[in-house]
Amino acid sequence: MMPLTLMQVGDRATVARLGGSEDTRRYLMNLGFVAQAPLELVNRLGGNVIVNIKDSRIALNADMARHIMVDY
Repeated sequence: MMPLTLMQVGDRATVARLGGSEDTRRYLMNLGFVAQAPLELVNRLGGNVIVNIKDSRIALNADMARHIMVDY
């Protein structure tokens, strides 16, 4: 298990768990970051990331991406 921020462009993984406050976890779950959801890292822009998850592209800043733990 590792944070989303350590993935490389093109890597695929599944969401293992979410960290942060209750509001942060709820926000991420509403975006589709739920346990066992597959995702792919599309791009990195200065620490920020763009991921494909549940047929959507989501852009997250580095602080928010650090709260998402993934499994390969």
